[in-house]
Amino acid sequence: MNGGNEVTKITHNKPDSDFPTGLAKPAQRALANAGLRNLEQISHLSEEELNQLHGIGPKAVELLRQALRTKGLAFSEK
Repeated sequence: MNGGNEVTKITHNKPDSDFPTGLAKPAQRALANAGLRNLEQISHLSEEELNQLHGIGPKAVELLRQALRTKGLAFSEK
């Protein structure tokens, strides 16, 4: 019994997010905090701008670069 609380697990589906699997939680939070919800939005940032977000590291940048490439996108050249 769960103490009368019938909801034990809440799942948050993010259908508008096309971020790659394997993206670390700190990177996901950094993107969410910056208002970035999908790869199209990320493609408007330069790699330098992305690196300035707290929680984004080299692995996250590489995963995002690969994900952008599979959609025919790339980081901005600002």
